[in-house]
Amino acid sequence: MTHGMKITLNSLGFACAPKDTRVVVAMSGGVDSSVTAALLHEQGYDVVGITLQLYDHGVAVQKKGSCCAGQDIHDARRVAEALNIPHYVLDYESRFKNQVMEEFADSYIKGETPIPCVRCNQTVKFQDLLRTARDLGADCMATGHYVQRIIGSDGKAKMLRGNDPTKDQSYFLFATTQEQLEYLRFPLGHMSKDETRTHAERFGLTVADKPDSQDICFVPEGRYVDVIERLRPGAMEPGDIVDLDGNILAQHEGVVRYTIGQRRGLGIGGTKEPLYVVKLEPKSKRVIVGPKEALLTREITVKDVNWLASDIPDTGIQISAKVRSTRPGVAAQLFGDGEGSVRIVLDDHEQGISAGQAAVFYQEDILVGGGWIKSALSVDPRLHGRYSETNE
Repeated sequence: MTHGMKITLNSLGFACAPKDTRVVVAMSGGVDSSVTAALLHEQGYDVVGITLQLYDHGVAVQKKGSCCAGQDIHDARRVAEALNIPHYVLDYESRFKNQVMEEFADSYIKGETPIPCVRCNQTVKFQDLLRTARDLGADCMATGHYVQRIIGSDGKAKMLRGNDPTKDQSYFLFATTQEQLEYLRFPLGHMSKDETRTHAERFGLTVADKPDSQDICFVPEGRYVDVIERLRPGAMEPGDIVDLDGNILAQHEGVVRYTIGQRRGLGIGGTKEPLYVVKLEPKSKRVIVGPKEALLTREITVKDVNWLASDIPDTGIQISAKVRSTRPGVAAQLFGDGEGSVRIVLDDHEQGISAGQAAVFYQEDILVGGGWIKSALSVDPRLHGRYSETNE
């Protein structure tokens, strides 16, 4: 190479022509991943589509609105055929059951509220599938997630929120490692969903009008209790519903049927004020209820932190903490313990924070890290000590 010659990179960041850049596209059968494949193919890249079969085909084909089901595999195959790109369907059913579904059930049994989509990205998709992409000689793997990826001044890849705040999916990708992020690409990160659908129509894709999936893919109609009963027979043990002073108000048919913040379906009548589930104690089989104020917290402990920016700091740094996928970030101070966990002190109160959910940290639009919520300290002192059982 001539000294001083400027290296021209293609749109995926490689110093070669698109036709000499192989990219594996994770194709779920939805409009986002289909448009990702179509755009990259249009730009001249060597595109290979891969679709994962993640759970029982017989059940899947009867259910609409989820990814990686029978109909979705068929849709992904049709898109690949229309684009004239290679397409493979990989049977990851056993991996998905072991790494995602089993943990989903165990998490609920421990009194947590899990996010299986994060675990799926963390394990099946960004470990197993990414490894397969490398085996196929791909230079990178692209997905249809609405997040942005840039190269920082230090030469490392950084993840930013999606340009459209209503579609940003960075919360669900907090567990992405630096090594994975170096290999991943997100061509839709700067777009809105309307722009994506416009592209789908332009390409004439059969999935252009396909609705977004709403449910967890393996939980039909949101009936997660049915899944737990199937995976963990006998987990539904009855117990007491008690107030903050320990008074028994009613009985329940299983702690896993309740989530923090739940108000409806408690079977408690005659109270002066509405009662909410404020704590779950699976070992003692107690569901603790209290007033809405008992759901408030300003201090959260987060475990298994994945830190994309640098080492976790021991002293407080200012961040924006997103503690629920549907809520905006909250200004907070973050304190590390040097052992992979952090303590988050929020500037303002949040309510209904549940163990098993994710807390994701941002500085401006950059995702700097995130982890799994271990506990939240209620503002109500009656929940300090009296109900000290942890879910560990």
